[in-house]
Amino acid sequence: MLKIILTRKGKKNQPFFRLIVLEKSKDPHGDFLEDLGYYNPLTKKNSLKEERIKYWISQGAQPSGSVQNLIINQGIIKGEKVKVTRKKIKEEEKGKEEKSSQPEEKKTEPLKESPLKDKEEKSEEKKEKSEVKEAKLEEEKSGVDK
Repeated sequence: MLKIILTRKGKKNQPFFRLIVLEKSKDPHGDFLEDLGYYNPLTKKNSLKEERIKYWISQGAQPSGSVQNLIINQGIIKGEKVKVTRKKIKEEEKGKEEKSSQPEEKKTEPLKESPLKDKEEKSEEKKEKSEVKEAKLEEEKSGVDK
């Protein structure tokens, strides 16, 4: 399957994009079938080969969302623009929707008065446990003596 996409070129913070046709499974930075023009987002200039774009679309090439919006703006094809968003944003929105659709169960923990009391309680528990162990040991010893 063929696709028409934009590939980024240019220096850091000075991008421009080439409009190319390539096989969908191929790397966009590697070989491509044909260069169909360029688009500079900083100056809003572009040079697109209208006849070749129409030819490739007639051959079954699918334009990406951004390319479709660009060629609709230029009047090369007619139709409605497509909403284009980044994949990362879509994934975050899906995660938020899933979370919001499920009722949230709030887990409330009892308030702790102070960390010192917690330490005191723990030490008291340890003392009680040790006393219980000692009592069991004494019982066993007295049971063995009998």
